[in-house]
Amino acid sequence: MSRSAHPAGPRHGDVMPEGHVSAPPADLNALDPKVWSRTVARAADAEGVVSVGGMDVLTLAEQFGTPAYILDEQDFRARCRAWRDAFGTGADVYYAGKAFLSRAVVRWLHEEGLNVDVCSGGELTVALSAGMPAERIAFHGNNKSQAELEYAVKSGVGHIVVDSFDELVRLSWIARQQGIRQRILIRVTVGVEAHTHEFIATAHEDQKFGLSLSGGMAAEAVRRALTLDGLELAGIHSHIGSQIFDTAGFEVAARRVVGLLAEIKAEHGVELPEIDLGGGLGIAYTSDDDPREPAEIAASLTEIVRRECAAEGLTPPRISVEPGRAIVGPTALTLYQVGTVKPLEGLRTYVSVDGGMSDNIRTALYDAEYSVALVSRRSAAEPMLSRVVGKHCEPATSCPRRLPAGRPAPGDLLAVPATGAYCRSMASNYNHALKPPVVAVSEGEARVIVRRETEEDLLRLDIG
Repeated sequence: MSRSAHPAGPRHGDVMPEGHVSAPPADLNALDPKVWSRTVARAADAEGVVSVGGMDVLTLAEQFGTPAYILDEQDFRARCRAWRDAFGTGADVYYAGKAFLSRAVVRWLHEEGLNVDVCSGGELTVALSAGMPAERIAFHGNNKSQAELEYAVKSGVGHIVVDSFDELVRLSWIARQQGIRQRILIRVTVGVEAHTHEFIATAHEDQKFGLSLSGGMAAEAVRRALTLDGLELAGIHSHIGSQIFDTAGFEVAARRVVGLLAEIKAEHGVELPEIDLGGGLGIAYTSDDDPREPAEIAASLTEIVRRECAAEGLTPPRISVEPGRAIVGPTALTLYQVGTVKPLEGLRTYVSVDGGMSDNIRTALYDAEYSVALVSRRSAAEPMLSRVVGKHCEPATSCPRRLPAGRPAPGDLLAVPATGAYCRSMASNYNHALKPPVVAVSEGEARVIVRRETEEDLLRLDIG
C-alpha cells in the first residue's frame, strides 16, 4: 500500500464513538503527549502518517482491519513500573481488572510486579489462567454469588473485599467448609464522593457498595468479622469515586478510615494491618485534563495516612491502591476508518466512522469527551464544524465541536486516544456489531491479544 493511499474500503462485519471531540490545538496535526500513549508520533515528512509502538497506522489498518483497539505495550509496562516504584515495597498496587483484562495484560502485570483485583468469576478465571498467583488477587463485588465465593476461596485468593453482612456469614461458612481462614477487607462507605476536580464530604452513603461508616454498619461488620470462624480481618477498604485529579477527597476518606481503625483498637484491642484506598485516579482524555503523576499521588497518600495515624497513636498500616484506568487508559487508541462525510448546509458536517457505541459506550453512557485526530495523513486544511458519529441506530449524543483533524475524507483513518479503559471491557454486540480486536504493539511489532469477533461467534451462541 502506498503511504499516501487511503486504506481499503470498509471490511465486512467490522463495526468511534458517537460523542464528543475536543477543541482543536493551535497546530491541527499536533498530538498532545498528555493525551496519547508515549510511543505515538506523527512522521515529520509531508505525508505525516501517525505511528504507535513503531508501527504506522496504515500498516496496522491493513493487517488488522478497523475498528481496532491498538494497545501500546511499552507504555503499559512503563506505567506499571511507575506505580510500583512510586509506592515501593511498603505498599501494594492492585491493577483494577474491570478497566480491561486479558491474559496478555495479566502476564505483563505479573512480570512488572503488580497485583490484580477482579470482580467476577470470569475475571478471576482470566487472571488465574494467565499465571497470576492467587495470593496476589483481590476479589471485589457487592453481590458475589455463592459459586464465585467458593471459587475464590478454593483458588486461594489473597483478599476478598466483603460488602455486606450477608456476605460475611456466607463467606465464613464457605471458609469453614474448606478448612481455611480467608483473609478479608471490609468495604466501608466513608461519606465522600469524588469525581474529577470536585468532591463532597457528606452524605453519598445511599449506594449499593460498602457498609456505612456514619451509620455504624462498618463498626458492626468489624465486630462480626472478628468473631466469625474462617475469617481473618486484615483491614478496611474505601473507594470514593472515579476520574479524580487531586487527593483532597482521599485525605478526608483516609482520615475517616483511620478514625475507624482507632475505634477498632479502642473497642477490640486490635490494630488492623492494612487499608486499601481504592482507585479512581484520573487520566487525560483531552488537553484540558491535568492528571497527577504516580510519584506525587503516592507521596500524598502515604503522608496523609502517616499523619492521621500519628494523630491517633496508631502504627501506620500497609497501604493498597487500585489504579486501573490510570494504567491502561492512556496506553490504547481506537483506530477507525471514515465511511461517509455528510455536510449539512448552515449546520455542521457529520463524519461517520465504522464503529460506534458498541466499541465505546462511554460517550452515550457518561457524556464522556474524547480527543480525535486524523492519523492516516497530515491535514493542511482548516477544521470544519463537525460531529464524529458511529454507524449504529442511535442519534449522535454530543455537542458539535471543531474536529482537530482538518477535513477528513472517506477512507481516511481517525484515531481516538485514551480508550484503553472501559471501552473493550464494556463493548457490546448492539446491532450485532462484532467486537474489535485488541492489538498489542511494541518496538515495531504487532500481535493480536484479543481477536476480532466473527459472525460465526454470534451464531455459535444463538442455538436457534
